[in-house]
Parts: sequence; C-alpha cells; structure tokens
Amino acid sequence: MATKYLDLMFTDAVRRAQTQYYGQAGRIVGAPDRDLLGQAEVEFIATRDSFYVGSISESGWPYVQHRGGPAGFLRVINETTLVFADYKGNRQLLTTGNLLVNDRMALFLMDYKNRERLKILGHARIEDARAHPELTEQVADVKMRASVERLVFIDVVSFDWNCPKYITPRYSAEEVEELTGPLRRRIAELEAELHTRKL
Repeated sequence: MATKYLDLMFTDAVRRAQTQYYGQAGRIVGAPDRDLLGQAEVEFIATRDSFYVGSISESGWPYVQHRGGPAGFLRVINETTLVFADYKGNRQLLTTGNLLVNDRMALFLMDYKNRERLKILGHARIEDARAHPELTEQVADVKMRASVERLVFIDVVSFDWNCPKYITPRYSAEEVEELTGPLRRRIAELEAELHTRKL
C-alpha cells in the first residue's frame, strides 16, 4: 500500500475529525518521500479515457475539471512522472492559471465498470507543446494534434486506491455494444428463422 498519500492527507484537522467520529485517529509512521507508481497503477492509467483534475485558485477556491481523450491519453513517462496534452478549448484556462500560481494538483481516475478509482497527488509543470514536438506527437490524439497548446507534466508525489463500496457501475457505449451485440445478433437470427418458418 502507498503510504505517502495518507501521510499528506491525515492533517491535524482530519485526525481531530476521526477522533470525534470514531474515537481514534489514524497516524502514518515511516512514510517515504513519495510513492512510486507500480505496474498496477501504470496499467490502470493506460486504460483510462478520462479523469478529473483538481487545482486551487488564487482566491483559495478549489476547481475541478474533466479531461477526456482516447484510452491512455494520460501517459506514464516513468514511475514518478505523468504527462497529457492540453488542447485549445473554451479559452478560460482556469486549471492552467491555477497551476501557474500553485502547482499542486489532484487527479481522480475512475473505472466505473470495474468499480475502481485511483487518486493521485502531484506537482504540475506546464510547457508549450511546440517545445516538445516528439512528445506531443506521442501523447496527442492524431485528429486533435493541431489543437494542442500545452503539455502538462505531473511530478507524482503520492496515490491511493479507494474502496469500491459506493461506486455505481456505469458502461461506455462500446462496453454496452460488447455485452449486447452478440445477444442482438442472435435475436435477429431467431427472428429471421421464425419468419422463414411462417412462409
């Protein structure tokens, strides 16, 4: 289990709340400086087609934004570094602006089908995509490459897997097709057979 995440999250206020509601507080001893991404995390990240990113504004308000793309658009460079292409959008640049002032960010990756979620904390570095043409070509969707403005590098500090207890399973259109396609084809075959028998 990665322990740095809980070491960072179990602040004094959190421990007071734990004591109030549960009679005791968690304490992490001997946490490393950072948690390194392992094979399970790398494989999970590679199959995600979306994630949520949290940042903090200059006024202290949290901001959460959705990012989506083809599976694996969030790339693992090594056991402590992630990168994704940031495309031209609504021109608000809220996350970008927030990260220029406070580089701390949180990622929330969901697998609704398998009821799994991975939370990642890290420091972001934003760089002009033109400064990294080869990497931009690797991480950007082919159809969207001309719209890439920035690359967002994430120096991973910690991560944590959540329990699946309250995750409602949801399925993509492709997953629904994979599950129902054979059934619909079989129904069509049986209907055709019944139609032939009636003739």
